[in-house]
Amino acid sequence: MNTSKDHDLVILGGTFDPIHYGHLRAVEEVRQALKIAEVMLIPAGHPPHRKSPWAAAPHRLAMTRIAVAHHPRFTVSDREVHREGPSYTVDTLRSLRQERPDALLAMVIGMDAFLRFDTWRDWQEILDLTHLIVTGRPGWPAAELPEALRQTLYQRRCDDIQQLHQQSAGFIFFQTITALEISATSIRSLLANGQSPRFLLPDEVLDYIEREGLYQSP
Repeated sequence: MNTSKDHDLVILGGTFDPIHYGHLRAVEEVRQALKIAEVMLIPAGHPPHRKSPWAAAPHRLAMTRIAVAHHPRFTVSDREVHREGPSYTVDTLRSLRQERPDALLAMVIGMDAFLRFDTWRDWQEILDLTHLIVTGRPGWPAAELPEALRQTLYQRRCDDIQQLHQQSAGFIFFQTITALEISATSIRSLLANGQSPRFLLPDEVLDYIEREGLYQSP
């Protein structure tokens, strides 16, 4: 049975430098598991936790739009690209919550990001704005969690999708996904060395990269 409401949303943010099938497959598997109709991809304008992306924000936004142009359940938001200053996730979620006050919001992050989640700005408020869907393989290094995050996980962990749908935000849910060993770093490296990354990302995105001359130097 499909339990999704019209405004419920699976969210995936990232630099998408470039976007690839690892991003797309992960968020699609979460969408299907949670039985939510819509995915929103949000390219970061100025990511605060890493060095500046290789491709400028307008290029990364364009590639993301191209990647999902033929997928009606996927949308792309330019709110972080056009917002001045660092692209803090909490600001993005505040704006989404204003637009969808009663919707279930489910933000997807990888395990590596989750292990550092307590370094994010206003990270505890984030959990009041959205569910956190942590993706990865079975088994994870719980011992590596900082104490504050371990306590939060103890209080907020949810293992039942039906329970997840009973409130609009606040739970941490772990979703096993297909392991696709694809990274934007490896794609950029292939391109910089004159090799093809075809079949690691949508053909239309690769065509855009080649047309715009992106990632041509190490």
